[in-house]
Amino acid sequence: MKPFTLLYLLLSFIYITASAQTNITGTVVDARTREPLPFAVITNADADSKEAHFATDAKGHFTISLANIKTLRFGMMGYNAQVITIDKLHNGIVIELEPNTVGLQQVIVSASRAKQAREDAPIAISKINATQIHDTKATALYQLLNKTPGVYMVNLGNEQHTMAIRQPITYNALYLYMEDGLPIRPTGIFNHNSLYEINMSGVKDIEVIKGPASSLYGSNAIGGAINFITQGAPAGYAGNVSVQGDNYGYRRVDADGGFTQGKFGLYAGGYIAHQTDSWQDYSDFDKYSANFKTTYDFDAATKLTTALSYNYLNTQTPGSLDSARFYSRSYGANQRFTYRKVDALRANAKLDHKWSDYNATSVTLFYRHNSTAQLPSYFISDVRDNAGNYLSSNGQQNDQRFHSFGVLAQNRSSFDFLSSTLTTGVYLDNSPSSYYAKYLEIQKDVTNNYYTGYTNTGRYIDDYRIKLFNTAAYAQYELKPVDALRIVMGLRYDRIHYNFTNNIPAGSTKYKQQETNDFNILAPKLGLTYNFGNNKGLYANYSVGFQPPETGDLYSSRQLVQLKQATFNNYEAGGWLALLDKKMYLEASIYDLEGRNEIINQLLPDNTTQNQNAGATRHRGIEYSVNYAPVKEWGFRFSGTNARHTYVDYSEVSTNYATAQSTVISYNGKRMTNAPAWIANSEVIYKPAYINGLRLSAEWQHIDGYFTNPANTKSYGGYDIYNVRLGYDAKAGVLKGAGIWLNALNVTNKLYATTVTSNQWGDTYYAAPPRTITLGISYSIAKH
Repeated sequence: MKPFTLLYLLLSFIYITASAQTNITGTVVDARTREPLPFAVITNADADSKEAHFATDAKGHFTISLANIKTLRFGMMGYNAQVITIDKLHNGIVIELEPNTVGLQQVIVSASRAKQAREDAPIAISKINATQIHDTKATALYQLLNKTPGVYMVNLGNEQHTMAIRQPITYNALYLYMEDGLPIRPTGIFNHNSLYEINMSGVKDIEVIKGPASSLYGSNAIGGAINFITQGAPAGYAGNVSVQGDNYGYRRVDADGGFTQGKFGLYAGGYIAHQTDSWQDYSDFDKYSANFKTTYDFDAATKLTTALSYNYLNTQTPGSLDSARFYSRSYGANQRFTYRKVDALRANAKLDHKWSDYNATSVTLFYRHNSTAQLPSYFISDVRDNAGNYLSSNGQQNDQRFHSFGVLAQNRSSFDFLSSTLTTGVYLDNSPSSYYAKYLEIQKDVTNNYYTGYTNTGRYIDDYRIKLFNTAAYAQYELKPVDALRIVMGLRYDRIHYNFTNNIPAGSTKYKQQETNDFNILAPKLGLTYNFGNNKGLYANYSVGFQPPETGDLYSSRQLVQLKQATFNNYEAGGWLALLDKKMYLEASIYDLEGRNEIINQLLPDNTTQNQNAGATRHRGIEYSVNYAPVKEWGFRFSGTNARHTYVDYSEVSTNYATAQSTVISYNGKRMTNAPAWIANSEVIYKPAYINGLRLSAEWQHIDGYFTNPANTKSYGGYDIYNVRLGYDAKAGVLKGAGIWLNALNVTNKLYATTVTSNQWGDTYYAAPPRTITLGISYSIAKH
């Protein structure tokens, strides 16, 4: 019997060894961020069937049997699939999937506060993924966001900006900016520049919702909502460092990296930017940004994520140019003392728990601390007599601060009934704030139109504190009566409470000392998608957006009229379609956005301005995009919007001071100011297969002409500019991990303005940069 026993043991050993050799373990990661990709699908590429044989776990790991398999396909929605033969597989292999920049199969999180397919969301939403961010090598966010259909982010220099999404170019609080689903500022303290409080180096994806999203996100999500999704810990270890500079004194260093060890993961990244002696006089600036994120998996069902973001900006502010300086390319500032200093800190801790396959809860605690101190160039004004003769100049120095303590709690439940999902949540934001503005006497050299300095009078224009408290509850219910039809219903209730205290003694001011304002808002939404299959479908929705008065509008010392909240009703429909064997994808949406009680700036008989609920507007347009990849090496993208923005109920008071008579002028039916009828952006991308890692792109940006005054008697002609980008990332050899890029923006050296305004004294222009050449190098490492 002993020989038989030995033979049995030998055969068993051979069988076990052979079986072990057919099992392969590895990890699937994002090729750009090195983050693990959970639940990626692994199929047998030998068979015609696409039935999944394996899937990665929550950390992107997989263990698969290679028995009777020659080729495997690794894929995930939103990524280009990889097909690998088994002779190239080995234990510990890392499969890198590149984010897909062409297809409709994008995964988004902003439409429902949870991961879902783009085609399941009945809204106009666009995504800028990690590949596009990497290839663009943007020095400012407008270089990325302007690739999105329907978006024009206006470059005001040194990361300062304003926006136009389903609205004219505006500085009003009509947009919501978020980081990982949390507003970066509280309701009532909007800043059109606030995206300089984002760390570009730490952004993984950007999702842009166009149109109202107040049923889920609350106030200011009217023209659009932009969600910056930050990077997380990579699988294994990864890091990257880069240095870049341009021909106008811009220098920047980026560094980021992280690791995952067992249950713990860490990511840290940021950049330092510095500019001196640029093309525009008095435009030096410094920017420091950093992001930190940690994750800890208590078990398969419970995860803790903590995040911290810090951004500091110190910039000179040259202001706009008059027409003579603009058209002569004389970029000298008319003063050398204005500035803006921003200090922004945000932190949060999020606990996710999955109760079952049908229920999941998350609780997020967050904190903000923010200070914006400035001596703004746009508040420098000249005082003139009735005949227009110069008398004096004045300005102000101001500082706004707030700190926030808040919580966002959400539960998501799935039901077998009609394959439905219910998302409910509560949001609490306690953000006490303070603001002061001091009156300045400005000295001016009238002959040369140059402001030489200022004197701080010590007198306060404003000095107040506000206890700001926003409470909200929301619910969103999704159901599928039939497989092709998905219906989404949403509702959010917000209560916004302002408690204002004036710090200026009653004897020193004629304005209010104490005031409490409450705004109660319901924002509904109803939408549907219909999927015809084969990557084609339609969607429609009705939604409401709301905007309570900003604290700066309500409590300015000049504000005498009680303001009401503004409401916007949005009706839209759209669809998507794949053609040419899924090599071409088309998306389009048409919308009608109507504003009521819109807060606008009106000219009064004494020639001062004041905010009033005196306007109604209508915004109608179509947004569209075409993505075409005839072969793997070539890609083409075209996006645009055609829109008409009109005044429905808007008038101003014109005063003739010689006769002391005032006239009300109606602008009903007129085009709104700063409202281009056509915005377009297109790009051709070439990534040759014979030089792996090389990329070349050419981009065209078009802004149509627009009126610069409500009477439609003054206008600006718009512009066309062209950008070229060239880059190379070494994929193998001794230079593996090294990268180099060269970006040429405005290659034709076009003279153009990013925005133009008109008043009774003339036109002012925000000049755009002339031809700018940026050169950068990078080095990255990754190890699993």
